[in-house]
Amino acid sequence: MLIDAKDPNTPAIVSLLAGGFAGAVEGAATYPFEFAKTRVQLREQKGQPTPKNPFRVVYQVYASEGVKALYKGCLPLVVGSVAKDGIRFLSFDTIKNTFKDPESGTLSPLRNLLSGMASGVVASFTAVTPTERIKTALIDDARNDKRFKSATHCIKTILAEDGLMGLYRGLAGTTLKQAGATAFRMGTYNILKDYERKRDIQQTTLTNFANGSVAGTVTTLATQPFDTIKTRCQSSKGASTVDAFRSIVADYGVKGFWKGTTMRLGRTVFSGGILFTTYEWAAAILNPLFMREQHA
Repeated sequence: MLIDAKDPNTPAIVSLLAGGFAGAVEGAATYPFEFAKTRVQLREQKGQPTPKNPFRVVYQVYASEGVKALYKGCLPLVVGSVAKDGIRFLSFDTIKNTFKDPESGTLSPLRNLLSGMASGVVASFTAVTPTERIKTALIDDARNDKRFKSATHCIKTILAEDGLMGLYRGLAGTTLKQAGATAFRMGTYNILKDYERKRDIQQTTLTNFANGSVAGTVTTLATQPFDTIKTRCQSSKGASTVDAFRSIVADYGVKGFWKGTTMRLGRTVFSGGILFTTYEWAAAILNPLFMREQHA
């Protein structure tokens, strides 16, 4: 059995550290799915159509480029996940506490979603957009020009060519995706937890994983178009939001906005479960330590 990490008195530092740790574990564990999804969303090379099956994408890359290629861009994503999820859990818990009903200590479904949306916007501006830009540029560059020698070299090149704003390519799409994704992911998860609390359903690793997986599925289906636009914007050469929108319609029509849904579902079902289970576990360990310090 897990200690309930969603204690109203949870210190901010616990939300930050537990969220960061959970983000790192989730990002590293599910990265091949993220890699496959990003490859599918980028423009196809002439004569080389991209398979729809995520396992086939992963196998083809592994067979032709080796296992190392499957983790191209992984480090920026993991670093970004530490910052993103640390900030996301911290801001969500902070915002949620200002919105909750003082008597019941719970939020209405709408307020849960609004809390998640606000924390998603904060995460997009502070951490997600730059790290997603680097990750996507590295994945795109690896199949074409191969001019980036490392994540550091990629950052230097982008800054030299486009300045600081080059790292914020796809800001609009990323912010819309993060606002929607965090609203649905955090909102759905907490709605499920509140439902279970009211019915005295025991909080275990299994229930946390199941709740996280459901939240991940809802998030993917609701926000996939924003993710596809974001990926096109953040290719190695970059594109504006309008150009990305037009290129998707030109290549695949309206259905193109759901390109990579299978890959992303494969990742988010697991990532949602891993993220929230790891967060609850880490927070349950850290909470007593920091709460003792507060009362010392």
